[in-house]
Formats: sequence, structure tokens, C-alpha cells
Amino acid sequence: MADDVRIEQLWIPDAVDGPDAADFLAAMEVGRKVRMQTWGSDDLAYAPQEKLLEMADPYERQVILVARIGSEIVGTVDIALPLADNLDVAEFTLDILPEFQGRGVGRQLLAAAEHLARDEGRHTILIDTNHPGASLADSEAGQLVPGSGMGFVPLGTREVEFARHTGYTLQHIEKFSSCTLPLDTKLVAELEAEAEDANAGRYRLHHWTDRCPDQWLEAVVALENRAGEDGVPGTQTQDMVFDGGILREAEEVAIAQGRRTVVTAVEHVATGELVGLTTISVLALRPDVVFQDDTVVLQEHRGNKLGLLIKVANMVRLSEQFPDARVLYTWNAPENRYLLTVNQQLGFTTAGVTGIWQKELPDFGPSKS
Repeated sequence: MADDVRIEQLWIPDAVDGPDAADFLAAMEVGRKVRMQTWGSDDLAYAPQEKLLEMADPYERQVILVARIGSEIVGTVDIALPLADNLDVAEFTLDILPEFQGRGVGRQLLAAAEHLARDEGRHTILIDTNHPGASLADSEAGQLVPGSGMGFVPLGTREVEFARHTGYTLQHIEKFSSCTLPLDTKLVAELEAEAEDANAGRYRLHHWTDRCPDQWLEAVVALENRAGEDGVPGTQTQDMVFDGGILREAEEVAIAQGRRTVVTAVEHVATGELVGLTTISVLALRPDVVFQDDTVVLQEHRGNKLGLLIKVANMVRLSEQFPDARVLYTWNAPENRYLLTVNQQLGFTTAGVTGIWQKELPDFGPSKS
């Protein structure tokens, strides 16, 4: 056990090049090294400036606790507290430097984070564990299946054993996939022809970047709300009812964080209704690494290859506008076979899985860990 661990709240500086930024930079480096250990690259690590911009998100309060041994920051836990919905939830991202793993640092950080979350009135805690593809292929490792019944994480890994021993229950799995950019032009032509043959001219594409055109604002709001009501796979905001003001605020937040947003929507020509939408985010300081956000197609318009149509078109536009983009990452629930099939056609390959774990904290008493 690491008896000399000190847990502190991280001071968030005004700028990454300021005299008080050293601890913040050290904390970001912990996250980078952990992602290098897990995935073999730092594509998923925050650049310090990106993290600083994200900390100002009006929809989510973030607190970072750090673990020190001596003067060195050896672990961090990022605590995200949603402010618009899910007000009983806190999401933790726990990172421990590889050379200090297995020494009790994580348990102490997690206990401190749970205590803070409960003080903030949050009782449902979510954490994740990340498992690269190689760890999933080990036939001798057991499999832990989540409550959803789809997918698995490998038993016996340090991350899984830590989550189980600290009282967390595996809720669901997300498949983590990547696609090399730009798409091959021959593949694009084949997929576009396949999608267009299936929809037979009954649909029309619309594109924008960063801000939805005024003419489509209410249509996008209606689509997002319909998708949430229908439980359409891919939506991440099913607890929130959208309106035009919320959508415009979200756009301004993204722009303030330096993110660019590439969008393709599809209109059902006969009714003038938007029936599908897909979005890709480009980070401020990492234009080579981009992220697939929500893709939604309303249930009654499935079977026309609209998911394929809009995703191909959006990925082509992305490469035109951001030619430095070299890889697109996405997460999907295993039960969302609709989008997984589309992704496979586009050339996505599975990089691993993320396990989402949950724990309910009691109202009173010390944190259980």
C-alpha cells in the first residue's frame, strides 16, 4: 500500500503557460501516459489547452483530484458533474501512472472522489475500463458480460478486478473502433452508389459546419427529440428535451472550445422532414484525430441505407475541409448492429472495448471502497 499518498484538488490555471500551470500539466501527462499504455498511442489523450477549454463547459462542472507521492503527481481522477440533466450522476475517469499501479493509489483516489460526489448530492457513479483488442482475443481469459447481455470485458485484468473489488457493477459495453482517413475513392463511389440505389431519389442531403442553418434549426430539434423518444441508437442526450436555444448554446460552447463540427443531414423529399443526421467533431489542437458523434436515423426510414448515405458523405466532406485528419474514432453499443454494419462497410476496425460500470452511493456514512 502507498501509505504516503496525499490526495489534493488540482488547481486549474488560467493559461497552460502561466507560472501556476505546472501541476495541471503534470496531471495531463499522467492521462497521456496511461493512454499510451492502454492503446499504444496518445490519440485519446487531452492536450492541456483542450482540457482547459473543456473545463469551462457550462453544461458540466469538472473537478480533478490528484494523488501525490512526495512532490510527484502519480494519479488523477477527473470528476464530471452534469448540470443540465442526470443531476444525480457523477462520472469518474481514473488514471494512475503505470509504475504506480497496484500500490493502493487508485483506491485512495476513488474513495476521495466518491466522498466529493456524495457531498455534491450525486449518488450514481459511473466509471469506465478500457480494453484493447489484443486483450479480448485471449481465449484463456474469462469473460464478464454486462447487465445488457451484449459484449464482454476480459476477467482477471487489473482494471476489471479493481472495479469489482471497489463495488462497481458492469452495466454495458461500448465497442471502440477506428477508421483510417481519407476514405479510398473507389470505396466511396461503390458505397454512394449502393446507398443511392436503395433510397431511389426519395431523400436529399444537406451539409453544414459548426452552426446549423436557421432554416433547419427547428427540423434538427424535432429530429433530436424524436430520436430520444424512440430510443434511437446513437443518441447520447435521450434525457434532454431539445429546443432551438439549447442547440444554439451547444454550438457556441463547441466553438468556444475550439471544436469544429461537420454535419450531414438527410431530408425526406416527400414530406420535407429531416429524418437522419450524423456529426463529426474536430478538436482544436489535434486536427489529425477526429471523433464520430451521434448518428441518428428515424426508425420508419430504416432499410433505405440512409445511415450509410450520410456517413459516407460526411466523411468525404470532413477530408475536404480538414485534410490533416488521419483517423476517425467512434464508440458504439454492441446491440446497435445497424451502425456497426455501416461502420464495417466504411472500413472501421475494432480497436477494443470500453466497459461502463456503475455504483450507487449511500446517503450517509463513509464511502465504501
